[in-house]
Amino acid sequence: MLIQLLIGTMLIALTVILQASFFYLAELGLDKFGRRADNQPRHIKSAFFVTAATLWIMLAHSISVWLWAFAFLQIEVFTELEPALYFSVVSLTTLGFGDVLLPTEWRLLSGLCAANGLLIFGLSTAFLVEFLRGLGQVNGKASKP
Repeated sequence: MLIQLLIGTMLIALTVILQASFFYLAELGLDKFGRRADNQPRHIKSAFFVTAATLWIMLAHSISVWLWAFAFLQIEVFTELEPALYFSVVSLTTLGFGDVLLPTEWRLLSGLCAANGLLIFGLSTAFLVEFLRGLGQVNGKASKP
């Protein structure tokens, strides 16, 4: 049980650091390129930056899925990549279909993986809200408190 908690904690920490790094880079991108796009209509500029930020965050989520999948392969919970990836996606998105399960001695990791998904999706939502607020400021609109 302790090894599962250590592995899960390490993976959660890695994915949160990954998300935070991606958020930081997205903010830098908005700061750098936001004002350069001033010659574009506001709605086109907003649509571009929201799309780019959303796809950027999805890339971070995809990397998180791969991290969990590789961890499952390393500890030999799965012997093939596809079931490891599938289980990671289903768990991180908290769908939990139940058609692929971890062995009893590793099942605590599935709950940690799901908790990790809830955490990083919540962080992503908060980031997108703040990003939209920042985008409003770049577009010259006053932000609401």
